[in-house]
Amino acid sequence: MARSRCNGKLLCLCLLPCVMVSHLLVYIMVSVFVAVSYSPPVPQLPLHFIATGASANSGALASHPVRPFWNLRLEDGALWNRLQHIWDREHNPILRGNSTRSTSQSLDADQPQEMIKSHACEQDKAWASHLPDFNTLPNQMKDFVLSMHCRHYAILVDQPDLCAGQDSETPFLLMAIKSQIGNFENRQAIRETWGKSGPIQEGGGGRGWLVRTVFLLARQDTETGPHPDLNALLKLESSTHKDILLWDFKDSFFNLTLKDVLFWNWLSKHCPQVHFIFKGDDDVFVRTKALLDYLDQIRVEKTRGNKTKGLVDFVVGDVIANAWPNRQPNTKYYIPESFYKGTYPTYPGGGGVVYSGALAMRLQEVSRWVSLFPIDDVFLGMCLHRLGVPPTHHSGFLTFDLPEDVRDKPCAYHNVLLVHRRTPKEMLTLWKELQVPPHEC
Repeated sequence: MARSRCNGKLLCLCLLPCVMVSHLLVYIMVSVFVAVSYSPPVPQLPLHFIATGASANSGALASHPVRPFWNLRLEDGALWNRLQHIWDREHNPILRGNSTRSTSQSLDADQPQEMIKSHACEQDKAWASHLPDFNTLPNQMKDFVLSMHCRHYAILVDQPDLCAGQDSETPFLLMAIKSQIGNFENRQAIRETWGKSGPIQEGGGGRGWLVRTVFLLARQDTETGPHPDLNALLKLESSTHKDILLWDFKDSFFNLTLKDVLFWNWLSKHCPQVHFIFKGDDDVFVRTKALLDYLDQIRVEKTRGNKTKGLVDFVVGDVIANAWPNRQPNTKYYIPESFYKGTYPTYPGGGGVVYSGALAMRLQEVSRWVSLFPIDDVFLGMCLHRLGVPPTHHSGFLTFDLPEDVRDKPCAYHNVLLVHRRTPKEMLTLWKELQVPPHEC
């Protein structure tokens, strides 16, 4: 009996290490499986994301983009994604050090050479073969696809001395306004109100800022119908005000991106030292002195104690994130899935945005490696994404306007920097009303 008990204890002692090892193996296998299968959750953002951004008294930045800034995952079947995939791999800061191949050498065997043309500025019908639904697309989308390799156009009206002028002072703010040839009334209303070019003095005779204004135009789109010949009037306007930039490409909604790209090129040559740039439409209204005061505060905050970095990453506006392309063919913003897949990067609304001159130089550089996109503010977001620059949200940029019941009340504009949209007559009226401080708000 004693011998049997001894054998049982001995057997238990022999089996115990085996049981412990087996439990350890199970634990290791479960841990490995969990580690491999786990992926961090992606924050769920609202359709119209209001980022943690700047107010009149804060310079805080919005959160950095969640996803990797160089995308190496190809979205199959979408033309823009295929093109950008090539350039992202070619100019990825990590991969670039081990590769000296040109973009054309990086193409897969099934990706034709015409997909990477970037200098010839004539429509290329070969691009149509890369969109299976090309023949069913709206005309503006067809035109964009056939010319999206073009980004070099002659300038027909130039203002090379706009920032120099008669004085040598560097402009504090350059207002670059996207307009069309026929919008004479809008441009003149802007010149007489919030876009007046020259020195602007703070109330009470305090600080002063030098502001310059330039209007970005392209030639009239003859395919949208017959237009009266306005060239003589435009020539007179340009010689009188010397604030017109006109390029030799068709002025259409999907070509607004070209105005950004060509303006950045012009800026790098003729006005590289400007402190800030406001880019907006010719139907917005800006409280210029309030904007200048805000930017002056930002300049002081950004350059204090960090003169090496300063304003290289400053961009502010009405920030929109987690937006999806519009897939309705009958809408102005329609982007077919055959052209682009995925969500849009975080971007500031195009009605009005402000960025530093230093960032503009970086945008000019990185834009060469971002395929043109039909919607200009989304394209800006794509460039910012590749620079790793998060836009700052400011609640004073009302690109979707004030509530209708308060639009006619001057007090409603007390905390507004920009509002969209206003007619020329409304600009003049509002500007006059806001010159006199309201007694009670």
